[in-house]
Amino acid sequence: MIFSGFPAGCGVYMIGIGGVSMSALAVHLLSRGYRVRGSDRAESKRIRYLRGFGIPVSIGEEEKISEQIVVYTGAVDRDQPQLKDAEKAGKRLISRAKLLGSVAEEFPHVVSVAGCHGKTSTTAMLAHIFEAAGKKFTCHIGGDDLTFGNYYHCGDDIFLTEACEYQRSFLSLKSSVAVILNIDKDHTDCYHNDQELIGAFCNFAENAEKTVVPASDVRLAGFPRTTDFGGLGEYRMTELRVQNERYAFTVVEKGIPLVRVQLNVCGRVHAENALAAFACARFLGISAEDIKRGLESFRGVKRRFEEVGKIAGVPVICDYAHHPREISAVFETAKAVTEGTVRLVFQPHTYTRTRDLMRDFTDVLKCAENPIIYATYPARESYCYEGSAVALVSRVPEASYVSTPQEIRKRLIADGIKSGDLVLVLGAGDIYEKILSVLD
Repeated sequence: MIFSGFPAGCGVYMIGIGGVSMSALAVHLLSRGYRVRGSDRAESKRIRYLRGFGIPVSIGEEEKISEQIVVYTGAVDRDQPQLKDAEKAGKRLISRAKLLGSVAEEFPHVVSVAGCHGKTSTTAMLAHIFEAAGKKFTCHIGGDDLTFGNYYHCGDDIFLTEACEYQRSFLSLKSSVAVILNIDKDHTDCYHNDQELIGAFCNFAENAEKTVVPASDVRLAGFPRTTDFGGLGEYRMTELRVQNERYAFTVVEKGIPLVRVQLNVCGRVHAENALAAFACARFLGISAEDIKRGLESFRGVKRRFEEVGKIAGVPVICDYAHHPREISAVFETAKAVTEGTVRLVFQPHTYTRTRDLMRDFTDVLKCAENPIIYATYPARESYCYEGSAVALVSRVPEASYVSTPQEIRKRLIADGIKSGDLVLVLGAGDIYEKILSVLD
């Protein structure tokens, strides 16, 4: 029983149902016999997808909630009228994070992937590994894998999920295996210093039976039943080769070469993520050959170096990168596969992140030629000039500010983009949908 005291068949209302994580959970609840309904702020492809399952979704916050259980995302203000009315009516309110933890408890084995960068791709890689190994699993991915989407069910033995650190939501998970890819300064609206962030990751690891951590991060050493990857860890890459930014390497386990893996996605970060997934899968007793087949079948995730079309005949690649370290990594990958100039279009995501990492954003954007900065995606936040796109542009003299997708296209064409160039569109907000509207 996912909801204690509320058996299958009862009604669940989900506020913010169109989000990647919430939509996956909505489909899962439906498969478990719950009656699901919800709302979101705007129409989207994902909402139309949910309606295809027979899940009613309304747009706006005026709808009266009749269901017994109300689930809300971390982006929803607890003073939101719809939520306040539900609370006054005695409905049971549950956060998305708590729901995810309750869903996980229904499975005998839980694999959780955390980290400030790379969670979605690594979770998707593990789904491919489990499929190759014939495992009976259900996966909940924070993005759309090109094969599995954001939710896939083929059994109830393993629950595979992305574990998000925002608002410490991953502390609702008790994992059989917890993977930590990295820890980096982020979400400064809920982590006031590095110690708080590191402490949350350590608590996440303590909730797991086994942990997989990067060998280079001494802050994560010492957990019982831990294995490490990268550097001088138990799992290493040797004989690293790259062609067109697709990496091949031999995996060494405790000093013994096991298999050679050829990835079919671009970027060095994918090789590092694959090594973490390899270590996790070995903890679960999966053979090296099955892991190899799974990793090589992985073709990527939407909005992760995804070619979406062209502008004036020039290829456009979209990526979810919204942190300075991620922007730097994907920009280097783009330069490696481009003969001409990489034209960078970036949408800042939240004012607090932009404000608190302003120097890092400035440094990485100055590496690009005439970058274009799109209006900030505020998410859950109110306007703050110090963290705005305008403030960011003022610190990058080569950059230009735009506020409509049509301006992006006009600016690129006016600047003379040409054959051999590449347009790289980055951000975790609505820039993806915006750029799709102005492609050739």
